[in-house]
Amino acid sequence: MIRAIICDDHPIVREGVRIVVNDSKDIVLEDEASNGHELLEKIRKRSFDVIILDITFSEGPDGLEILRAIKAERPGSAVLVLSMHPEELSAVRVLRDGAAGYLMKGSQPAELLAAIRKVAAGGKYVSPAVAELLATAVENARVKPAHERLSDQEYKVLCLLAVGKSLSVAARELGLSPSTVGTYRSRIMGKLGLKNNAELVRYALKNGLID
Repeated sequence: MIRAIICDDHPIVREGVRIVVNDSKDIVLEDEASNGHELLEKIRKRSFDVIILDITFSEGPDGLEILRAIKAERPGSAVLVLSMHPEELSAVRVLRDGAAGYLMKGSQPAELLAAIRKVAAGGKYVSPAVAELLATAVENARVKPAHERLSDQEYKVLCLLAVGKSLSVAARELGLSPSTVGTYRSRIMGKLGLKNNAELVRYALKNGLID
């Protein structure tokens, strides 16, 4: 029996995954968490065959930070990342950071079960849709810099953070909430393959985005 735990801040998503898993005979969703802190507390107390992890959280650490913490606490854990966003470099980033699989939330239930089984067996899983995006990303990376694939709003957030603005200040200047700016920051980090603000600043300087 494959023992799984899901971490997602939306109860309806957790319940949806539970319903799908309950229809299988070889997978059991043994626990759930609504944020990264709760998840880390639970995996410290017991082990799971598969950790199903959302990549975007409205509050607290984002999915990438949680993923890195999981791999530090439980290096052998099979982490299957779920995302609402079919963003190719986000998939590249989470796989590089130790995820065993990447699946979009709009996938069919059978695909979720297949992904859980694949990563539980020690394999890697990306959906056909993500695989196509990854192939396109490799081709695009040869012809244009990564920041040109940012949306207008992501680019604005990048420039504000690169000159030292905090999330709250950037949010005020853009008329957004700090949590929304935090989500944009996570997307930017994923798309540009960056780990922290220092790398973000270096990237912006190197590419002439700030003086």
